[in-house]
Amino acid sequence: MTSNITKDQLLGLLPEDYNHTFIMVVDRTAISRRDFPLLIVDLHNLSGREFRAVPSRVQSIENNLSIADSVDEDGVFRGFPES
Repeated sequence: MTSNITKDQLLGLLPEDYNHTFIMVVDRTAISRRDFPLLIVDLHNLSGREFRAVPSRVQSIENNLSIADSVDEDGVFRGFPES
């Protein structure tokens, strides 16, 4: 089955309570290229910024995008809360 949807349509399929900073999409480009470059869509403030990354680098992307969710009310990252 082939599905051709736009990024806006894809974002519209996410549930309202979706609580992640990005989604990874395995699309035609990802499966047709030798290094499997996944499409990463940044969901921070629903910016929808997108880029590609090889699967072995996904964890570092998640770590970095998580920092954006940990800024305080004036937009400054001062570290993660102590648990």
